[in-house]
Amino acid sequence: MVNLRKISIRKEILGRLNNQSREDRAKKSDIIKNKLLSSPEYNKARVVMFYVSMDEEVDTHRMIEEALKAGKRVAVPYIEKETDDLIAAELEGLGNLEKGPYGILQPEKKHLKEVPLEKIDLVIVPGVGFDEKNNRLGRGKAYYDKFLGKLSPRTVTIAVCFGFQLVKNLPIDTHDLPVGKVITD
Repeated sequence: MVNLRKISIRKEILGRLNNQSREDRAKKSDIIKNKLLSSPEYNKARVVMFYVSMDEEVDTHRMIEEALKAGKRVAVPYIEKETDDLIAAELEGLGNLEKGPYGILQPEKKHLKEVPLEKIDLVIVPGVGFDEKNNRLGRGKAYYDKFLGKLSPRTVTIAVCFGFQLVKNLPIDTHDLPVGKVITD
């Protein structure tokens, strides 16, 4: 029952993401970027892990550039297909990315430098939807649920999403992990 509801919510929100105009997406992404970059959690963090956004998501590329410019150590996800693990990989610039599994940009294997999880201060978490209790609905592969479960309790997690990605209540399974905070437009 829970899975059917998740599938339905995921489909509805993904439809909205795909139908949003480029202009709206850029404008709202800029608002979200400014909120994140002015947050105390971001300003305290030395090592920040971002997801590398796909076209329909909140644009994290400019956030990553700003973080690198500010001298922060930046990590992004690297999907290790053989083990089905999500690895925090150091990123020195957006130019060292290639298409990985599911068409998501990730560091080239030859540039892979793993960041120890205990060094990460802040993780910017993607998601299809979030609810009032900061529960997260992902794309259904559970990569982030497994990854978030391995983080140090001191690591802060913040999701960034568009306002229409927020719902009152999400169905949750035992493996679903909430984020610490959600920033939206």
